[in-house]
Amino acid sequence: MREVRGVLGGTVRHLYFASLLWSIFWPLAVHADYASGRTTAFVHVNVIPMDRERVLADQTVIVEGNQIVAMGDQLTVPKHAQVIDGHKTAYLSPGLADMHTHSETPNDLAVYLANGVTTILHMGGAHAGFVDSIVPAVNRGAIPGPHVYTSFKVDGSRDYNAFVIKTPAEARAVVGLAKTNGYDFIKVYVGLAPDAFFALAEEGRRLAMPLVGHGVYAVRLERQLAEGQVLIAHAEEFFYTFFTPPGVDESDAPPDPSRIASAVALAKRYNVAVTADVGTYAAIAHQIGRADVVTSYLARPESLYLSPNDRLAWQMSAYANKTAKLAPKLAFLRMLVKAMADAGVELVAGTDAPTIAGLPPGFSLHDSLSDLEASGLTRFQALSTATRAPGSFMQRTKGGDLFGIVAPGYRADLILSSKNPLDTLTTLRTPMGVMVQGQWRDAAALKDLTEKIRQSYRRASEAP
Repeated sequence: MREVRGVLGGTVRHLYFASLLWSIFWPLAVHADYASGRTTAFVHVNVIPMDRERVLADQTVIVEGNQIVAMGDQLTVPKHAQVIDGHKTAYLSPGLADMHTHSETPNDLAVYLANGVTTILHMGGAHAGFVDSIVPAVNRGAIPGPHVYTSFKVDGSRDYNAFVIKTPAEARAVVGLAKTNGYDFIKVYVGLAPDAFFALAEEGRRLAMPLVGHGVYAVRLERQLAEGQVLIAHAEEFFYTFFTPPGVDESDAPPDPSRIASAVALAKRYNVAVTADVGTYAAIAHQIGRADVVTSYLARPESLYLSPNDRLAWQMSAYANKTAKLAPKLAFLRMLVKAMADAGVELVAGTDAPTIAGLPPGFSLHDSLSDLEASGLTRFQALSTATRAPGSFMQRTKGGDLFGIVAPGYRADLILSSKNPLDTLTTLRTPMGVMVQGQWRDAAALKDLTEKIRQSYRRASEAP
């Protein structure tokens, strides 16, 4: 996101060790009881499978470990199964995915889980301990949180806190390094040289390390997609390296709406996924030149679950000193995302949380879905960006477990809600319970997770 670049870079570098201290000295929300062999039966639930827009009434869903093994209206519940009764009024739908995050603490992961987020894609810049220790632990259910996928961020300069590569040889080497260290993707940033980008793409194909990320100034989106980049990390990347000609400075004026069709055609031609981050762009547009808006973000109840380190970063945001007027481009972005949704472009939800003021982990994904609905997407289209589309994207690009749909053979990433989310997406903000990694946590358990985090942050703020 171009409006973000350079704003938090210095702050992040200065706060890195503070972040590490918080992760060490403030307690984990809870030590999870990993239940890989447990059988769970959801009975009398109305299922929103998300394979298409429909509701399956009064179903039984059988889960063994972390996989759905059976679903139907005439199933026998296995003996000794943990039974979750929906009483024919509750709705079972897939867990949510945030496909653009920068959270890297156990507390943040627990907050995501409490918000029904069962999958995240970390988009680069995490410290090694996160990838080496925290990700494996949360992915096997040893600590509470969503399933985590990771990206290794590379650029051609030091401006944006990425791993710097200058030559094709360095590019090839870094792909192997990232794979050896357990990353899933290579995230490309704006300043890469063309020969380094092409080497990344070639080696990425060879080692099954797909490219995701931004538009690269010297390469441009169309060539990047032709080389195999599988995800555009922000919908507004089309502003910078597609709609705007090479060498022309970016302005506050939006492109001609008649050009939207060409962007949609490009995405369709290469079957690329696009992060539908309208809510993120809106948060930036609202706070530019408005310090009072950032203050209002910090006064919201959900900010109580924001780490002291991130609160400080929000307070130091430079957006209040900027003068850009992004409202016209935000309106254009809404039209672009709506057109992509209607054309069947694979849109995935993503927030950039918590690096931008107003976007706390977990909570901001619900805001993002609301923004998509306000942009004209149907509730099914909006919910698809956080369920079936991320599952489809991961299966197509990395393989592994199926997720994002409620069906036998899929990962049992599930949310139980009191109302039909296809009638009101807000019901997902207060889940009756969430399942991930074979573990069911009801509303009381989820509240206990977040309450421990809130209390630890409160104590930190009161410490001398």
